[in-house]
Amino acid sequence: MAIRSFVRCWFAISFFTLVSGGSAQTFDLVISHGHIIDGTGSPWYSGDLGIRAGRITQIGNLAGAPRRRTIEAHGQVVAPGFIDMLGQSELTILVDPRLPSKIYQGITTEVTGEGGSVAPLNDRIIEADHMQYEHLKITPDWRTFRQYFSRLEKQGIGINLASYMGATQARRLVLGDDDKQPTPSELEKMKGFVRDAMRDGAVGLSTSLEYAPAPYARTDELIALAETASPLGGIYATHMRSEGDGIFSAIDESLRIGREAHIPVEIWHFKVAGKQNWGKMPELVAKINGARAQGLDITADTYAYTAWFNELSAFVPPWAHDGGDAKLIERLQDPATRARIRKDMLTPSSQWDNEWDEIPGPQAILIGVVGNAKLLSLEGKRLSEVASLWKEDPIDALFDLLIQDHAYTSVAVFGMTEPDVTLALQQPWVAVDNDSQGTSPEGILGQEHPHPRAYGTFPRILRKYVREEHKLSLADAIRKFSALPAQRMRFTDRGVLKAGMWADVVVFDPASIRDLSTFANPNQLSKGMDYVLVNGVAVIEQGKMTGARPGKVLRGPGYVP
Repeated sequence: MAIRSFVRCWFAISFFTLVSGGSAQTFDLVISHGHIIDGTGSPWYSGDLGIRAGRITQIGNLAGAPRRRTIEAHGQVVAPGFIDMLGQSELTILVDPRLPSKIYQGITTEVTGEGGSVAPLNDRIIEADHMQYEHLKITPDWRTFRQYFSRLEKQGIGINLASYMGATQARRLVLGDDDKQPTPSELEKMKGFVRDAMRDGAVGLSTSLEYAPAPYARTDELIALAETASPLGGIYATHMRSEGDGIFSAIDESLRIGREAHIPVEIWHFKVAGKQNWGKMPELVAKINGARAQGLDITADTYAYTAWFNELSAFVPPWAHDGGDAKLIERLQDPATRARIRKDMLTPSSQWDNEWDEIPGPQAILIGVVGNAKLLSLEGKRLSEVASLWKEDPIDALFDLLIQDHAYTSVAVFGMTEPDVTLALQQPWVAVDNDSQGTSPEGILGQEHPHPRAYGTFPRILRKYVREEHKLSLADAIRKFSALPAQRMRFTDRGVLKAGMWADVVVFDPASIRDLSTFANPNQLSKGMDYVLVNGVAVIEQGKMTGARPGKVLRGPGYVP
């Protein structure tokens, strides 16, 4: 009998050790009675989630397990934290490291660095971009990615952050803002900056080919830079050369870069822009599916609104940007050159992304962010209203606004149609991006008038496309927010609820989560996230921001410590 008792006791201890992740240690936190949607696309199941030292250590029935703290989910969804595939917060995270607009959406990880990345820097770039640093009251005291990442880690950040190295950045470091081609030795210098950035922790090479000086880069230059990033585990992410009349050739260019540089391709904010192109999304989807069927690793992401947000100066053809913003303003002030710019804007073209040709009229341009304090009253107004106020032709009003604001103005542009947006979102290879910097209704950032996607992208998809319109299932939406982007970015220890993964976790009621931000009143935080955990630490608790900064810098596979 003694032997039997010993065996029974040994079995019980062994079983408890097995189910508790290898030891009987106390959990830091258990999330109990959740409807777990693990990120893979599988339907929900009931269970508890145990967290220790920032990682998920066990999922199952943990009713009797010792723990320091319990979050009672009461049948709400427990899902992986959301990954923003293009976030733009590299500077605003220095202003408000908590990033309220992000965490209230459930975003726990952001990828940033669209063409012009936060590093590397030189004195010439800092001087050229001084308005953005002054606007945000930031001193750029870093030069390399390694130094920038160190600054983030020293101050603490509310979410995880990764960054691409911008091809535009490499070009500006060597060639400035001029419309010219690199010599072989200059191209080698550009490749050296890419190589160093990858070793500093960048996740790949990015382009933003609509915005000068990026359009001056030829495809061969981009292939050479992508070839440098590829063996270091990099991805090629792109705001393509055109999202309007030239979109099919722009996709061909992206595919060529991926093929010849042997690098995965991510198309940022996948869209069809311009009234004459509405309805072409099925053709674009077929083109991407065809490339994937041939073995090309190409995916995309979307923010699922019918308006984009960019620099007002993007309405001006690339040639007029040669030499930078100061030269652009000089040209806008010269009557003959101004007339030439106007003529190009009024001429349909597939050679550059002519946004003026893509919109119904000046009423489709909403003034968002200005740098000149004297123009703050224009934020939230349409260009048509500004033209009326100034008693000018709309194109002249656009030019004069650029002059008065030193080409700093950002705008929302209504140039897409809902069926195209929906079809893009539904593709299994399309993830989600915010395409907006993290912001806040308070302080310096609260004085801006951003696109509502800055506050609402992820909850809006859950409200509109899942709950109201049934265009996506909840499990598929969560997959697009978590496992799909983690897979693309090679975040092998994030994006899925599984033992051993970092505990980036959201808890919310799918019946009530919603966006509040609108184009008229954008600075409103989304509602419905009860808990948001970053690396096991709550940044949202019972619907309120904690102020914690548990985020990590996520470095790419080419990182050399």
